[in-house]
Amino acid sequence: MADPSSVSATESRVVYNVIEIMKLLPHRYPFLLVDRIVELDPPQRIVGLKNVTINEEFFQGHFPGAPVMPGVLILEAMAQVAGVLLYREMPDEDKNHKLIYFTGVENAKFRRPVVPGDQLRIEVELVYRRNHFGKVSARALVEGKLVAEAQELFAVADRPGQSTP
Repeated sequence: MADPSSVSATESRVVYNVIEIMKLLPHRYPFLLVDRIVELDPPQRIVGLKNVTINEEFFQGHFPGAPVMPGVLILEAMAQVAGVLLYREMPDEDKNHKLIYFTGVENAKFRRPVVPGDQLRIEVELVYRRNHFGKVSARALVEGKLVAEAQELFAVADRPGQSTP
């Protein structure tokens, strides 16, 4: 993965903005957890940003007076950045009929809390993909410091109630 000391030059570059991301991902507010894609090296690597604000609904209860982004939502943000890479590579005829499910997590580690005002830089690399299954390696950084890392597994399947035409 990229050297964290070299991240500042690419943060202003926009490969996909949030409107373009919503054309690829099925997620919507309040569960869309990626704001921008700043690097893309298909089909192997992608880097996305998540701006963490006090307006996030989860901060109402996690934790009052000491807001911390839940680790499971950091994992979900990583999965969504991976989803952008995977949906981008999907044939057009499958995009409306398939969902990419987050099916597992391995070796998740949370290094430091993520709080309102932080910007998560999420770096994802494809480890392997076989047919409808695969694995990515992901890490999240704030100001160049590692806050979380994991390997995430995924499966591509028909949307419920639909089958491939």
